[in-house]
Amino acid sequence: MKVRKKVIVYGYVQGVGFRYFARMNAEHFNVTGFVENLYDGSVLLEVEGRDYVVEAFLEAIGKGNRYIDVEHMEIKDIPLRDDRSFKIKYY
Repeated sequence: MKVRKKVIVYGYVQGVGFRYFARMNAEHFNVTGFVENLYDGSVLLEVEGRDYVVEAFLEAIGKGNRYIDVEHMEIKDIPLRDDRSFKIKYY
């Protein structure tokens, strides 16, 4: 089943390549959506794909890497949008 999730990611996630990390993982897991920085220092993700693939993507994102430290993610189900790719949005 296909799902779309709205995710707000908190922690050390700006200025460390998080958006590019998210896009790389999105390409690896073949999910669509977007990622953008928020003004409060968190990051907004919307991700769409098969439910188990989205869960695997979010697990990988939550682990971060040596530069990225994810402290918490707020995850909500939202309506599908049928994006064709995963994009990085800029202010």
